[in-house]
Amino acid sequence: MNFSILTNNMDMFLQGFKVTIIASVTALIASLLLGAFIAVLRIAPYKPLNRLGTTYVEFFRNIPLLIITLFVYLVFNFKGITAGTIALTIYTTAFIAEAIRAGILSIPEGQMEAARSSGLTYSQAMRIVILPQAIKVVIPPLGNQFINLVKNSSLVAVIAGGDLMYQADLISARTFRVMDTYILVAMFYLVLTIPLSLGVSYLEKRLAKSN
Repeated sequence: MNFSILTNNMDMFLQGFKVTIIASVTALIASLLLGAFIAVLRIAPYKPLNRLGTTYVEFFRNIPLLIITLFVYLVFNFKGITAGTIALTIYTTAFIAEAIRAGILSIPEGQMEAARSSGLTYSQAMRIVILPQAIKVVIPPLGNQFINLVKNSSLVAVIAGGDLMYQADLISARTFRVMDTYILVAMFYLVLTIPLSLGVSYLEKRLAKSN
């Protein structure tokens, strides 16, 4: 292992690391919000909304992320990092929506009935009463999706997004130290995913104790 690859190209690694963090965090927040919205559509008492939510989930969950990324980049002509972040959001939203829907369905129906009887509208009851409980239930699968999102962000390199993988491609092409370069990139990804995994485990234990 030649660590001079890291020291001689630290600025490129850090730039790629920064871009990966920005893309991942932005897509994470956006996909969580959109996923909750799509999940509510899927269990809403209105068939048109059900169909809309189901169509979104089944369509994007069964298309490779690479195709979505290239479509957003080539058709809408967004810059690499913007196209990559949008594609990550679209793709991850479908999986998060399914996880949250499962969490909502695990909440006893009496909770919704009690909320509605107290004067809340359906949307208010869902937002104030049901969704907070559902999110707690699905912390583990949501955490797995967030970790997958970080790893999937490496596909942004395909459209020259300036992320870690893109910078690694440039460094390896210039130095011809392919193995060393990608081992270092893997370490950078571990710096992101391991704390996230530990954080999810910690939250899961805290929530279990509070119940």
